[in-house]
Amino acid sequence: MSDHKIPATVVTGFLGAGKTTIIRHLLENAGGRKIALIVNEFGDVGVDGEVLKACASEACDEDDIVELANGCICCTVADDFIPAMEKILARPQAVDHIVIETSGLALPQPLVRAFRWPEIATRVTVDGVVTVIDGPAVREGRFAHDEEALAAQRAADPNLDHEDPIEELFEDQVRAADLLVVHKADMLTEAEIASVRAAVLEHSSDGVRVVSAARGALPADVLLGIASGVEDKIESRPTTHEMEGEVQHDHDDFESFIAPTSEAADAAELEARVRHVLDAHDVLRLKGFVAVKNKSARLVVQAVGTRIETYFDRPWRAEESREGRLVVIGEKGVDQAAIAAALRG
Repeated sequence: MSDHKIPATVVTGFLGAGKTTIIRHLLENAGGRKIALIVNEFGDVGVDGEVLKACASEACDEDDIVELANGCICCTVADDFIPAMEKILARPQAVDHIVIETSGLALPQPLVRAFRWPEIATRVTVDGVVTVIDGPAVREGRFAHDEEALAAQRAADPNLDHEDPIEELFEDQVRAADLLVVHKADMLTEAEIASVRAAVLEHSSDGVRVVSAARGALPADVLLGIASGVEDKIESRPTTHEMEGEVQHDHDDFESFIAPTSEAADAAELEARVRHVLDAHDVLRLKGFVAVKNKSARLVVQAVGTRIETYFDRPWRAEESREGRLVVIGEKGVDQAAIAAALRG
C-alpha cells in the first residue's frame, strides 16, 4: 500500500443499524481531518445526506458530500461510484480521508473491488470496511433463521425456496468487515453484548476487530487508520452468492417508495402514524423529514423494526416545500397504497 494514497473507509451495515449516526459523530470529532463523503441510499430521496449536511461540520463542507440515490452503489459502480470518486479527487483542495456510507441493502464486496479500477487504484486505498451491527436486532434474532422451523418446512416440502435475503445480506456485510461495531449498546446488557458479539463472529473474516458503541460515539482513531488495504484481499471475503458459484446480485427481494406526509400536529401525532404502519405492515426501514405545525425546523423521522426516533434538525429553507416525504423500504409486495395513506394522515 502506497503512503501517498488517500485512505477511504467503507461504512456498511443493514438498514437502521446507525451508520449515519456514527458518521455524524465522526465529522463532529474528526480531529482536524478534512473528510469527503459519498452517501448512497436505496430510494430517490437522500435522507442520510441531508442529515449529514445539517450537522454543519468543519470537517466536511456541503460541497464535500456527494449523494448517490439511484440504487445500491454495489450495483452501479461504473455509472455512479467511479464518477463520484473522480469528482472528489478533482477538487483543488485535497482531502485527508474519504468516507463512503453504503445503502443498508448494499454488498461491500463489489464496491471494494472498484478501488482496483485504473482511475482509482493509484490514488486511493481502502483503509477499512466498517460494518455497523444493530445490536438489539441481532439479540431479537431478526437476522437468523429459526432452524427448527426450517427443518419442519423442509420435511413438509423439500422443493420450497428457503433462502432468506435479509440473513444472507447481513452475513455478507459481516464477512467483508475489518471492524465490526456492535451499535446501540446502551440498549443491551453486558451479557447481551457478549452474545451479539459471538453471533456476528460466526460469520466474520479472520483478523476482524469488534467494538461496541452507543449513539454513534466512537473515536475517529478507531474508525480511521485501520490501514487494511482491503482491495487486495477482498476475494477472501466472498458473498454468499459467490460461495455458491453465482455472481449476480440484485434487490428484487426489496422495494422502496416515497410517501408524501402532511403536516403533523406535533411529534407525538406523527409517531402514532408511523407506529400504526410498523405494527400493520412488513416495513424494514422508514426515514425522512416531516413538517410540524408551528415549528420552523424539520422533524427528522427514523424507524427500524419497532423502534422510532424523531428530532428536529435545521429550519426549513425558504425555497423548500413544507410537505413531508418519508422513504419506506420493505420486502417485496408491501402494500404501498395502505402505507402511504396511513402516513399521509
